[in-house]
Amino acid sequence: MVNELPVIVIGAGPQGLAAAAHLVERDVPVLILEAGSSTAAAVAEWGHVRLFSDWSELVDAASARLLAPTGWTSPTKGYPTGAQWISSYLAPLADALGERVQFGSRVVGVSRRGRDRLVDAGRAEQPFTVHVESAGGEYRLDARAVIDASGTWSKPNPAGADGLPALGERAASETLSYRIPDFRNQAGFEGKHTVVVGSGHSAVTAVISLARIVRRNPDTTVTWVLRRGTVGNTFGGGDADELPARGALGLKAKELVDGGLINLVTGFRVERVARDGDQTVLVSEDGRELSAADRVIVLTGFRPDLSFLSELRIELDPTLQAPVRIAAEVDPNLHSCGSVAATGAKDLAQPEPDFYIVGAKSYGRAPTFLAMTGYEQVRSVVAALAGDQAAAERVELVLPDTGVCGGAGLFDAAGASLGGSCCAVPEQVLQIGRPPASV
Repeated sequence: MVNELPVIVIGAGPQGLAAAAHLVERDVPVLILEAGSSTAAAVAEWGHVRLFSDWSELVDAASARLLAPTGWTSPTKGYPTGAQWISSYLAPLADALGERVQFGSRVVGVSRRGRDRLVDAGRAEQPFTVHVESAGGEYRLDARAVIDASGTWSKPNPAGADGLPALGERAASETLSYRIPDFRNQAGFEGKHTVVVGSGHSAVTAVISLARIVRRNPDTTVTWVLRRGTVGNTFGGGDADELPARGALGLKAKELVDGGLINLVTGFRVERVARDGDQTVLVSEDGRELSAADRVIVLTGFRPDLSFLSELRIELDPTLQAPVRIAAEVDPNLHSCGSVAATGAKDLAQPEPDFYIVGAKSYGRAPTFLAMTGYEQVRSVVAALAGDQAAAERVELVLPDTGVCGGAGLFDAAGASLGGSCCAVPEQVLQIGRPPASV
């Protein structure tokens, strides 16, 4: 029977592991398929980066209960790096889940057994069929439900201002980085020119790290490129930010720009990437050229990989590529102050019954995801799959107001004034899939 099949969770990151812990607690069979070779493989790639949230916001309650009999104790204070998040919590959690986690298993397709996207007849009664590629070959698994917690880390946005790679960007890909480098290895930056493209917290983190290198080696130059014509609230809310580590980060970045350690360029929308010998030149849509760079770091956000969901009936917001019921809450284009609300199974439900997108991927292209939001999502989704509708509909998380109204100012505004509209969406901290920042 379909109900005897496992729930398949895609991704062994924080939300995927938490979903499994909730399923185990409710005695629902579960299998996690992780494309990487180890726990939270995406987090491991930004393991050198420190999170904005402290430990109290990074541990899921059901996961803590699963770990308790092993002698594990939850860290209580401090802001961990990605590597510390894994070693002190996520890896022990994966160990506790044991054989329920399969590494090196990349999901390449999800459908209904014997039913492509067009077929209505008996569709909901058929189990899901999950197509997987591994070192041992391709195989299929049946599932009663599927929770996609695969994140967005594998799909970084390009430098091109129109959402597509700029002319020459693919050809120059070896000279571009789409992740925050580990600046502890300074040899590749000292005495050289680095360009950082992006306005989010990952870009701010990179700029601050590079400024430290500039202080030690004045021959080092850094250019920070913003697409928008104004700084807006790129520097965050400072002392008003209720996430202190993030507020401090923004204040530091402003200090570095004001002090001349960082060259800030606004309204620069990359149209072309050209090579100049071993260096790279970025050209904007209005014809401006930046000085040739030795390194270009593109930190313009991420987007969901929807390729393996093409045979499922899913409904996504046309702008964000997020589930339609939560899109308005997380859309950075909208202007409304207040916290992003917690979301649950009802908000995440799709036309394809028993299929859910959770975690960072549920926010589509919005850069505002919180780990604790994801934990509330999976708690509610698992309750719904277990038939506990009261628990699924109950909200057990109240997100704090960040104290900052987000948004980056008018897209075409000129100048570099600080601050944003008082009616912009409050920025939240990215916890998974896209590393937040380090101080």
